Parts: sequence; structure tokens; C-alpha cells
Amino acid sequence: MIDKYLNFIRCVSIKWYGTLGVILTTSSFITMVLLEFFRLIGSLTNAYIGLVTYMALPILFVLGLILILIGWYRLKQETGKNIQELLALRYSDDDIKGGFYGSRIVKTVIIFSLINIIFLSSVFLNMFSFMDKAEFCGTACHSVMNPEWVTYKQSPHSRVNCVECHVGEGVDALVSSKMNGIWQMISVTFDLLERPIPTPVHQLRPAPETCEKCHWPDKFYGNRLKSIVTYASDEKSTVAYTTLNMKIDAERTAGKAGIHWHIADENEVRYAYADEKRTKIVWVEVKQPDGSFKRYNNSQFVGSEIIDSRSMDCVDCHNRATHIYEDPDKAIDTRIRKGLLSRELPFLKREALGAIIAGYADNKAAMEGIANHLYHFYRTNYPKLVISKMTEIDAAVKTLQDIYNRNIHHGMKIGWGAYPSHIGHANETNGCFRCHNSYLKNDEDESIGYDCTLCHSILADEQNQPFKFLLMPDTLDPNYQMHRYLQQEFINSYLE
Repeated sequence: MIDKYLNFIRCVSIKWYGTLGVILTTSSFITMVLLEFFRLIGSLTNAYIGLVTYMALPILFVLGLILILIGWYRLKQETGKNIQELLALRYSDDDIKGGFYGSRIVKTVIIFSLINIIFLSSVFLNMFSFMDKAEFCGTACHSVMNPEWVTYKQSPHSRVNCVECHVGEGVDALVSSKMNGIWQMISVTFDLLERPIPTPVHQLRPAPETCEKCHWPDKFYGNRLKSIVTYASDEKSTVAYTTLNMKIDAERTAGKAGIHWHIADENEVRYAYADEKRTKIVWVEVKQPDGSFKRYNNSQFVGSEIIDSRSMDCVDCHNRATHIYEDPDKAIDTRIRKGLLSRELPFLKREALGAIIAGYADNKAAMEGIANHLYHFYRTNYPKLVISKMTEIDAAVKTLQDIYNRNIHHGMKIGWGAYPSHIGHANETNGCFRCHNSYLKNDEDESIGYDCTLCHSILADEQNQPFKFLLMPDTLDPNYQMHRYLQQEFINSYLE
């Protein structure tokens, strides 16, 4: 049996490229089978194995088949003989002699063809399945997609496949995504990409087809406590607490409205914008109970050219719901709170921030610069402490390097602040204040509400205690009146 197979292989190897085709086809087939076997038993878990098994090797397999056919076609052209005459030259009479089910060589070709069809069908099915996985999206174009892959793996949606948001459902969505993928491959090949890549909010599927599969409007009710812990730049990296009782409800009761009122089924908010990032809001329209819309015009952008208008949905606030890049200050605060950075190191917050925001030419320079910054500061200013706290300093250097690697990607020109979030209002995009400000007014000269307590009750605002405003106010405190007001507002928010 093996001799017959080897004889068949030798006979189909026409010219050097036909021989190369046989080598490519045979070796890629065997390699694919072995890799898939080891993957199934759990011996291979690397994300790049899928790229090799379902992308690279199938291409080599098909290329090998094409080279074999080219070899036979060129031989046919050179000799002027037909296929039957060529077969007679390379096979014995027993192989080409006809029978009830055809000659041996015909049966062999049919069997191998069926095997190829079944094998390639299986490979392509697995390839499409693999292309739907996050590993493919994150590793196929490593230099381009690596920043998104890094942030995705540490995001709230790290267990949601990329296609759930970036492709959507239905044949139209699938075809559109594949066509877009072809253009992306061309862009990567010829370096036509923008750096950094713009946030693709314009290409995402509508929120009802993506976000609302898990986060539907009726799910948002009641309040949610949010605690923000920050650290000062003083010697002790003094802690401060901001505690907010977030009103996340899509409230339907009269006189009340939570943050998700904007996406409640009975409400609709439309707006027009004058820039691609949707930060310059020209006008806002709010649906009224009678079905009409009330418009608020922005006096800051009178006469501005409107790029487009749209109905508000999830991504208008959650524009970085998954690929979240951190603010350097907040990134350090988070690591201190988690115990990854020790406050026993003097001026930790100040020096850590200075180390990661310094301008570095590349990643190697950044890793060296961060380490040199911290070691130099403590060796120069606290030489005795270095001996007893070297473990903490080493840990701080490693943590700060990890923060840098997570957020800064020189190859894609991604620096601090490259991808601001619209959540909240403590960034340059102004987030909520894009619409909630004094400039947007209707015909009655009424503006959209922008009072702090519209979205949250404030229980502490950079205080030394996490629930400062729930304690009895001190009449001698300069902030006594504010303390009383915020305390009463919180109580009233539950009584109404």
C-alpha cells in the first residue's frame, strides 16, 4: 500500500515545481493533523498555533495542489499529448487499465480528491470558527492590533468575542466585516493605516444588536455605589476618598431620571455633531410625551458645519467599553489601592507618575528610564531606606513598567490620552458635559440640566473619610452648608 502511494506521488511530481507542490501538500497536511491533535489534547495552547494551523498551512496545502496541476498542464503543453497519453507514459498498464469502477489511477485520484475536499472543508470550517475568536483578531496583525489585544485581555469584556461587537448578526454583517477585513489587510500591507487608529464608533453595529444583548435598558434600576480612591503627591502619598451614589436607573416615575434615562424605550435623544470624535455637539433634540421633539441649540457652535446626526445609544458614552487605556494618574492610584505599589516609599505617587509620563523614544528606553528614575531618586534622597525597602522599590519598578507596556505603544503612536473616554466628565472630551452645559438652550432659554446631583449623590469629595457627608456636619467647618446640602440630597433621593 505504501509502495503504491509512493509510486503515485513520484508520478504526479511533474517538473521541479510539481515536486515542490507534492512536498508542500504532504508536509502541510501532516503538520496540520499533528498540530490539531496536540491542540485537542491540550499540549499546545499558544494563540499563534491557530494562525499556523488554520491560516498558514492551508494556504501552503492549496498552493501545493496548484503547483502539481501546473506541472501537468505545462507537460501537456510541451509534449502535445492528452492526459491519457501522459498517464500511459508514467504509469504501468495495470494502473491505467479500465475496469468496472475505472482504472486504478482514476480510483486513486478520486479517493485523494475526496480526501482533499473533506480535509479542506473541515479546515475552512475551523478557519471561520477561529476567525471569530478573539485570539485571531488580536494576533493576526500583531504589530497593528497588539495594543487593542493587550487592553482587551484586561477589560470588562475580556470573555466576549470581538465579533459580538465588531461584526454583529446576519449574512449582511458577515459579508460587510469580511470586505472590511480585506481592506484592513491591504492597509496593513501597504502601511495605509492611521496611527493611532481612530476609535471605530462609526463602524460598530447598533447597540440593540450588540450591547443590549446583555445590557438591556430595563436592567438598569436603582443606585450603585462608586468609590474612588486617590493619593496625593506628598511624602506619604496621602489617601483621599470620593464616594458617589450613582443614579443608574432609567427612571420612569415623574420628576426623576437616572443616567440611563437616555436609552429607555420610551425616550429618544438625537444630536448633531461637528467633529468626527463627536465632542462638538451642535444641537440636541429630546422626545416629548406627545411624540414631538424639543431642540436645544449650542451657542458655541452656531454656524458650524454638521458632519452627521444620530440617535443616542450606548457607545455615545461608553466609547471605550472594552479597549480601555488608562489615565496615568488613575493607573497609579489603582495599583496603590491594590497593594502593588507601597506607600511606605516616600513620595511614591509623585515619583511614580514622573517616571511613567516622561517622554521616551521607544519601549526599551522607557523600561530603562522608569527603573533609573526610581532607583536614582531613592538612592540619592533616602540611601538608608534603599537597603530595607529594596524589595518594595523593585516591585514598584516592575509595576510601573507593566503600566507603561499596557498603555503606551510607540509603533502605533499611542501615548497617554490617545483614547479618552466619554464616561464622566473629568477628561478633555468633557464626557457628559458635551450636552449637559449652559450653552445648549431651547427656545424658552432653558438649558439641559448639569447639576452635580442629577446623576449622583456625593457622599465624599476627596475627603479623608469615604462617607464624610453622611456623618454629622461640624458647624465650625467652612463647608458646613455644603455638607448639610449633600447629606439631605442623598436622603431625599430615596424618599422621593
